[in-house]
Amino acid sequence: MAFGATHLSFAFCLMALIVLVNADFYGNKEPTNNILEQNSEMLTQDFCIFAAVGSVVTEAIARERRMGASLIRLFFHDCFVDGCDAGILLDDIPGRFQGEKTSPPNNNSVRGYQVIDQAKQRIKTMCPGAAVSCADILALAARDSVAMLGGIPYPVSLGRRDARTANFTGALTQLPAPFDDLNVQLKKFSDKGMSAREMVALVGSHTVGFARCVTLCDDRNINPAMKSTLKCGCPVSNNNTNLVPLDLMTPDFFDKFYYEDLIRNQGLLFSDQVLMGSTATSDVVRTYNSNPALFLREFNDAMIKMGNLPPSRGVQLEIRDVCSKVNSNSIADM
Repeated sequence: MAFGATHLSFAFCLMALIVLVNADFYGNKEPTNNILEQNSEMLTQDFCIFAAVGSVVTEAIARERRMGASLIRLFFHDCFVDGCDAGILLDDIPGRFQGEKTSPPNNNSVRGYQVIDQAKQRIKTMCPGAAVSCADILALAARDSVAMLGGIPYPVSLGRRDARTANFTGALTQLPAPFDDLNVQLKKFSDKGMSAREMVALVGSHTVGFARCVTLCDDRNINPAMKSTLKCGCPVSNNNTNLVPLDLMTPDFFDKFYYEDLIRNQGLLFSDQVLMGSTATSDVVRTYNSNPALFLREFNDAMIKMGNLPPSRGVQLEIRDVCSKVNSNSIADM
């Protein structure tokens, strides 16, 4: 196979573990062989979908480890704007439709779109006839990225649908921004049904990944205590590609050191460091720092909850054939 036996073998191993995780998570205590026999047709198709996406994600992270963090962020930016509906994947149509891709929080910042496109195509190749939405692929790619970067795999259910629209303005107003103070962040997460504790858990994804210098050279976005250590040569142009790790110690591994940075007043973003400004969030930061296993479990719980955020009421839904455009190339209901 063109995508490599090693990568596919890893995906199969990961998916086998996830089958067991799903069974345990949903309280099914039957022997594993009985579960597989009773649900063989569903598991065969789901396993194929999981393996196809997992193999693409494995390859992408092997090429560039940072891509794992980018795929987690891509999923977050999709779900936090009108639910998990793959709206972020829709391309603009000049003069007719402007979506979320080019909204300021995403434009020249969010990445990983090509990995989702590759996963969609691989499902078509490996799993003929499987109907899986681009929203589901986003959820699977994020989960697989967490697992590959050192986190714990968690169950992802299928069945999401893709919106036939997107929300340029919603990306501006609903997504947390690096300059948001604590109250603004709490409000944005509360609007999605998330508690302060779940917010601190989800923001823990900043244990992997990088921020762009063009973002950090804006004084609103950086923790003032970190400004003197910044090696970006500010000011920089918008096309500057230099990066700074969000987690100073282990930016490529999903662990608890992001929280240790916050406790030491070394959180990179303003929005990160303000978590230490209230006991409602700082106590959670300290708890996760002292109990990394608890962080990993509660992060997974928060990701599952976020992954179930529904699309906006009344939005027309479908399973897109191509993730970057609606089926039949119709924009009548956008």
